[in-house]
Amino acid sequence: MKEISITEIQPLNIGQVENADAGTGVTVFISEKGMRAGLDVRGGGPASRESQMLQPLMAMQQIHAVVLAGGSAFGLGAADGVMRYLEEHGIGFDTGFAKVPLVVQSDIYDLSVGRADVRPDAAMGYEAAKAALESPNYKDGNFGAGCGASVGKIRGMATAMKTGIGSYAVEIGELKVGAVVVLNALGDVFDWKKGAQAAGLLAADGRHFAGTMEAMCESIRAVENKFTGNTTLGIVITNAHFDKSALCKIAGMAHDGYARAINPVHTSADGDSIYAVSVGDVSADRDLVGALGAEVIGEAILRAVYAAEAAYGLTSAKDM
Repeated sequence: MKEISITEIQPLNIGQVENADAGTGVTVFISEKGMRAGLDVRGGGPASRESQMLQPLMAMQQIHAVVLAGGSAFGLGAADGVMRYLEEHGIGFDTGFAKVPLVVQSDIYDLSVGRADVRPDAAMGYEAAKAALESPNYKDGNFGAGCGASVGKIRGMATAMKTGIGSYAVEIGELKVGAVVVLNALGDVFDWKKGAQAAGLLAADGRHFAGTMEAMCESIRAVENKFTGNTTLGIVITNAHFDKSALCKIAGMAHDGYARAINPVHTSADGDSIYAVSVGDVSADRDLVGALGAEVIGEAILRAVYAAEAAYGLTSAKDM
């Protein structure tokens, strides 16, 4: 097994656009000929669009784009721009009267950094789709949907840390499996390889970790507003051939990567979601790909930590 770039899993194009001043952005994954896709949502507060289309009982067997964005529910309009770009280029499901691009989307809550009144919109979605097909520009760090991402927010933004978007991919023979994660968790992030915390809730001095679980244990009473919203978003990409039902299972197994690296995870204040998409025809075992999905998701989370730069008054792991 060897590490490869996420962009080596084809045919899939990734484009990103961000507004650094506002602290928000869009990352879009496009397959011109369509891709099979599944989804598993474990958090209690997802902001999503067309997610029901990925349930195994739904009719559509392929989609054309996955959009990850900031802006919480306000940012769901970014998909309108992605659809417009795809329609202009003849990409979509042919209904006989029009080609309808099938686009799904999930958003993080990043209104607590930059400007809360500026969110991803159709124009930003259009530009991200254009970048994907005309000049793919994926990078880890404070880019795209990861522009305004952060973690460790149980006590508010004054003691939170900056994270971003991260990727990791592997190859075993002809099989390729990779992941991209937008890391925006309520909880803390742990580097299990080093046996140490990598990011999360900071102590008052801003130089040491305080620990989200310890902070939560200070009072057992319910906290109704755990600093408004969070959500970690992931997508597992493989060139193996699977149908929608198998991809939903792979997405579910990939959530183990979240549990490996984030604590607490899947809370009522997080909208934790993982997509799994198949863009090739390689024959591979579903359980192997699901287990690899957990591996690459966990590694992508760490890349999202270590690639992030300090911004919006938030410290990054590079500063620690």
